[in-house]
Amino acid sequence: MCELLGMSANVPTDICFSFSGLRARGGRTGPHKDGWGMAMYRDRQVWSIHDPRPSADSDMAEVMSQTSLKCDIVISHIRQANVGNVCLPNTHPFSRMLWGETWVYAHNGQLEGSDKLALDHHHPIGSTDSERAFCWILGRLAARYGDQRPSLEVLSSFLYELTSGLKQKGVFNMMLSDGDSLFCYCTTKLHWITRRAPFKKATLSDEDVSVDFKEVTTDKDVVTVIATQPLTEDEVWNQMEEGELCVFNAGEVVFKRNTV
Repeated sequence: MCELLGMSANVPTDICFSFSGLRARGGRTGPHKDGWGMAMYRDRQVWSIHDPRPSADSDMAEVMSQTSLKCDIVISHIRQANVGNVCLPNTHPFSRMLWGETWVYAHNGQLEGSDKLALDHHHPIGSTDSERAFCWILGRLAARYGDQRPSLEVLSSFLYELTSGLKQKGVFNMMLSDGDSLFCYCTTKLHWITRRAPFKKATLSDEDVSVDFKEVTTDKDVVTVIATQPLTEDEVWNQMEEGELCVFNAGEVVFKRNTV
């Protein structure tokens, strides 16, 4: 399986600390050696980087773990290939345009029968079940709402229906963003933590790296980090439930729904 990393913040924030922990799992402390990628939003504009090499050995990943690029939303992914070759087109996150915005998506898991998902507006470039599911999701949104983007609550409710349907095909842990909100759906493993004042020190589980957040934040900062597995050893993370959709905006949970 792959691993995911996401961030939603109310002020531009860098992902260096968390990505350093995720990066180590890409071929050194974990088996996810089949490529990595990251998409970063600032003011709804996205910048992305992809590399089919293991993140633990990637010079580009080394740069990203030390470069303080301040972002509002981040989606990152380290891959352990199951469906599709190890190559650049199969490296997450994937992106497409809808309603004049760039949507970014990454997935952890396997979906049986994904080749039967009907596509119309968008089509995969690579050969993964993940990208096909992404194209299908955006196609369903376009078919349902046309050119009129719905409210966040309406959109989130329909995304819950779509993601719950994909859950029936296998493991579907997902992150999706339009640059405004971060949508996270859990089938098996997703955890999140919100950091706000009073900020404390945190230490990575996979690297000998610590940071005292009160030295790099203000009292008004709210930053939520979402990851497949908790990245720190001295903080309490929230575990998402099976079949749960959480939507984060500016670091806060603004929508939550599950099968319970």
